[in-house]
Amino acid sequence: MVAECGPYREVAGVSHDEKISLEPDVSDADPAHGDVVEQSPELSELDSLRAELDGALSAAAEARDEVLRARAEVENIRKRAERDVSAAHKFGLERFVGDLLPIKDSMDLGYSALDTTTDIEAIREGMTLTAKMFDTALEKAGVVALDPVGEAFNPEFHQAMTMQPSTDVAPGTVLAVMQKGYLLNERLIRPAMVVVAKAPDAD
Repeated sequence: MVAECGPYREVAGVSHDEKISLEPDVSDADPAHGDVVEQSPELSELDSLRAELDGALSAAAEARDEVLRARAEVENIRKRAERDVSAAHKFGLERFVGDLLPIKDSMDLGYSALDTTTDIEAIREGMTLTAKMFDTALEKAGVVALDPVGEAFNPEFHQAMTMQPSTDVAPGTVLAVMQKGYLLNERLIRPAMVVVAKAPDAD
C-alpha cells in the first residue's frame, strides 16, 4: 500500500526514515534532453592548458619565422660585404690611377720633345708642370711630403743619415734633407732622410 505525503510517499514495508522521494534525480540528467550538466574543475583546467599550449605553439612558430628571416638578412649582408671588399681590392686605386694618367701623358710628351727641341727652358717648364701635377695627385690621395729643414729632429718621422757640426742652429736641428719622407693620411710611409746638426767640436 502506498500513501503519498508531500514529495515523499510511504510504501508498505518501508520505514518512515526510508521514504521514497518523488523529486527527479538531477545528478543523472541527460544533456541530450536539454538538462544542464556542470563541467568539472578538472575539465576546465584542461581546456585552459590546451589554450595556453596553442598560444605558445603559435608564438614559437612566429619566433622561428623571425629567426629565419634575420638569419637570411645576415647572410645577405655578409655576401654584400664580401662583394664590396673584393671590389675595393680590385678598384680601390681606380681614382688614383686616373689622376696619374695625365702625368704619364705629360712625361711622354716631354720625352718626345727631347728629340725635336733644344730649348732647355721649355723642357724645364714642362718638367716643372709635370712635377706640380704629380704633387697635386699625391695630395688628393692623402699623401703629404716631409721636408723638415730647420725643424727639430724627430725620430718618429726622420732618419738621421749623418751629423754635422753647426754654430748657426741648435744641436738636433735638421740641416738638410737628403730624401723627403711621406705620410699617407697621417701614417708614415717613408721617413725623411736628413742631416742633423750637432755642437761644434771643442778645440
